Amino acid sequence: MRVIKQVLIGVVGGVLNGLLGSGGGVVAVICLQKFLKVEAHKSHATAVAVMLPLTVVSAIVYLTKYQTDIKTLIFVTLGGVIGGVIGAKLLIKISSKWLHRIFGAVMIFAAVRMLF
Repeated sequence: MRVIKQVLIGVVGGVLNGLLGSGGGVVAVICLQKFLKVEAHKSHATAVAVMLPLTVVSAIVYLTKYQTDIKTLIFVTLGGVIGGVIGAKLLIKISSKWLHRIFGAVMIFAAVRMLF
């Protein structure tokens, strides 16, 4: 049963990632914690690692099928790599309590921004 849950979490994450360009990691974090009882730090780290191959596949489709702004892609990727290293180092240092608070605040901000 656990394997089925893991695959379903991956399918939902993959669909959201391909459809919206993001969101799959958020669903993965929530589902890993709620349905698979994975500890907070591990669920965030696992979700980030899972999103890499999903994002690569989505990126290949976008790059081959749709018009992509390559210059913006390069600079945003550079910033994202720097931010990813900083975020990964911070994840190790913060408590689960603060990790949940930060995650929740980002989710609320994103939701409000998308609604308005």
